[in-house]
Amino acid sequence: MEHLLLSRAAAIAALTAAFGNRVVTSQAVRDQHGNTLTWVPNQPPDAVVFPQTTQDVQQIVGICAQHKMPMIPFGTGTSLEGHINAPFGGVSIDFRDMNRVLAVHAEDLDCVIEPGITRKALNEHLRDQGLFFPIDPGADASLGGMAATRASGTNAVRYGTMKDNVLAMKVVLANGEVMTTSRRAKKSASGYDLTRLIVGSEGTLGIITELTLKLSGIPEAIASGVCPFPSVDAACKATIQTIQSGIPVARIELLDALQIRASNAYSKLTLPEVPTLFVEFHGTEASVAEQSQRFGDIVTELGGGPFDWATKPEDRSRLWQARHDGYWAGRHLRPGASAFATDVCVPISRLAECVNATQREVAELNLVAPILGHVGDGNFHLTLLVDMADADEVKRAKILMERLVELALAMDGTCTGEHGVGQGKMKYLLAEHGAPALAAMAAIKRALDPQNLMNPGKIVAL
Repeated sequence: MEHLLLSRAAAIAALTAAFGNRVVTSQAVRDQHGNTLTWVPNQPPDAVVFPQTTQDVQQIVGICAQHKMPMIPFGTGTSLEGHINAPFGGVSIDFRDMNRVLAVHAEDLDCVIEPGITRKALNEHLRDQGLFFPIDPGADASLGGMAATRASGTNAVRYGTMKDNVLAMKVVLANGEVMTTSRRAKKSASGYDLTRLIVGSEGTLGIITELTLKLSGIPEAIASGVCPFPSVDAACKATIQTIQSGIPVARIELLDALQIRASNAYSKLTLPEVPTLFVEFHGTEASVAEQSQRFGDIVTELGGGPFDWATKPEDRSRLWQARHDGYWAGRHLRPGASAFATDVCVPISRLAECVNATQREVAELNLVAPILGHVGDGNFHLTLLVDMADADEVKRAKILMERLVELALAMDGTCTGEHGVGQGKMKYLLAEHGAPALAAMAAIKRALDPQNLMNPGKIVAL
């Protein structure tokens, strides 16, 4: 233990000599760079360093490798499964200062960015060129963090997830070399798909220092609205029919009655407290009108409505801000309780069954857990509100988390549609993927990070 402490002290001293006041060891900053949004306690790093270039990251990796110091990449800290915790100590590499747009190729519909820029800042930069980056996880996350966790969000049903929208990356590997995963071409059949290997790897295989992203044109017309339903089952069936009918809906989000109650109070809405779909259509004026009409026909058949359209930009913004604030709204249902967000994803044909079964489990365990989700791709979330001083309630909450994952896996789904694995869901990977797949993941990890210094204790245990 003494040798380990001396080695870490030497690593921090070497980093400080190289980067001066860009290395911070205060307890408050270290705590901010640990995780506080899961069951896992905050596990702060030994130091935080703020690189400004890819070369800085290479130097940090070299120093840390020399002293066998773990490295944890940090974007904005919005991840939900303990990705940024430092269970073995180490250095948090905060990309706050690597936040530039390096190039925009409007004619090719792509851009090159540094990992620390947030999605909102990128879209502000792109706005006057008629372009936007469509992946919207709700939080104003960094693009590097979104790639690392394979994020998606409200637009995924039309525009896909991060794996569909990252063309290439520069990645600093554990040996300090910089790997370029691909080129700017929209497709390639050349070699292994290293881009998709790194997307979703959560910092365990390398550190992303540059990304090339696909862009989309800002739609000519956008129509948003809310539609109440008599039941969650009816809302889910409307979603399923919409997708199966080929209607190119851009967003389709479910909020159950409890979540609507929370959102009404927090976001000052006046919606009926029943299961509700938030929807949005993108396209030309004519296509948006047609999509809306076809969706309205499906809603009527299932007893939903009336539909309330938000056509003004400010009304649409207010509506979707309320959806993005769903987590914070949910917290206000039980002041003083801790809030734990979790998600699963199932084939869309099993969505209604899974949501209904989850609601029954919540009621049976006498818990408070509003449901919302990106139901257009079968993904939904719980915001589980727990009195951590009540041991019995904590036990029931953990039972619910286990049952939710078991339910999703039994329906050929996944333990996480978009939150990622981190520390929080490592224990489910064997049941989901099987031993051979997990062994393959571990082999890749050992090959690229033989000292297990890249965000250790996440995804696979070595």
